[in-house]
Amino acid sequence: MTLRLFTSESVTSGHPDKLCDQLSDAILDAILAQDRNSKVAVECLASGGLIHVAGEVRTEGYVDIDRVVRDVILDIGYNSAEVNFDGRTCGIMMSFGDQSPEINSAVDKGDELGAGDQGLMFGYACTETPVFMPAPIFYAHRLAERLEEVRKLGVLGYLRPDGKTQVTIGYEGQVPRSVDTIVVSTQHAPAADGQPISQDRIASDIREHVIKPVFDGSGLDMSTVKYFINPSGSFEHGGPGCDAGLTGRKIIVDTYGGASRHGGGAFSGKDPSKVDRSGAYAMRWVAKNAVAAGLADRLEVQVAYAIGVAQPIGLYVETFGTETVPLDTIQRVLESVFDLRPAAIIRDLDLLNRKYRDTATYGHFGREGDNFTWERLDRVDAIRAALAEIG
Repeated sequence: MTLRLFTSESVTSGHPDKLCDQLSDAILDAILAQDRNSKVAVECLASGGLIHVAGEVRTEGYVDIDRVVRDVILDIGYNSAEVNFDGRTCGIMMSFGDQSPEINSAVDKGDELGAGDQGLMFGYACTETPVFMPAPIFYAHRLAERLEEVRKLGVLGYLRPDGKTQVTIGYEGQVPRSVDTIVVSTQHAPAADGQPISQDRIASDIREHVIKPVFDGSGLDMSTVKYFINPSGSFEHGGPGCDAGLTGRKIIVDTYGGASRHGGGAFSGKDPSKVDRSGAYAMRWVAKNAVAAGLADRLEVQVAYAIGVAQPIGLYVETFGTETVPLDTIQRVLESVFDLRPAAIIRDLDLLNRKYRDTATYGHFGREGDNFTWERLDRVDAIRAALAEIG
């Protein structure tokens, strides 16, 4: 049987776009730590030796944004001219305005908090991996995480912060069976231990210390994998010193790797009154709990909002033929279990007490730990009870 191929990519924390996402979310974290009721929408642009920070902020707190930006850049590993960018010496420009008073009056309504904008958000879950994520994006993230780990631990100390991964999975029907292709591009120093680094050495090291640990025990057929490691050759020059980065330009990396639709809104730098973020988190929560409850093996759910209006204006469920009960029953069950007003989402997922910078790398979904409240399987029993009552 010919397998169908599907591909997803990820990037490391030092990728220019991801650096900007982390800057935006670190600024958001710092502002919310001062004033939980702040309204924040921060964008960053990195280019050459300069960081541009801009957006709209309404807050009673004060944050040293210059210090936040430099600390994040240095933490990622951009700390000298040798790696093409230095958080200590880069220029930082800032341009901030207040949130529009019309938007503020439409949104800020206490328990009936209106949506911060119109828009549509999607959530998705499937049974392909233990964390209910599609296999291609799951493994692409793990490779990118491992690239950063071996760099920071010194296992492959010649690596530098910028990098990208890509994984192509072979599917039999809707079941992942094999790994078809793995692509890894990683920034590196020109030499290690006084000796020039060959691309053959980099390829060997990446296969041994990055790829092998990620895929050992995966259960996927690796017998015919095609490997492309630094396929363009030398990758000494990278990061924001060489390529411009922008907040919100990796929305497919942030979500489901293209396996699900996307409403178009980015996450980073936005406080949870912005439904681009909170609505997408809620939809992942809904979809994951629904699949875990056995309603389908693969489920996508869409929600839509009007600016200033608390109640969603639409909910749509798609199960791609994998449902175990009728679709209209699934929709009625989900509507009865989940309160999708923005204030309720913020309350139920405790979105004013998250560390958002942690979400800005290696995906917002399929993550473990207490910070990722939308990954909790805390509504499975309620879904099954509602199904018994409605069905």
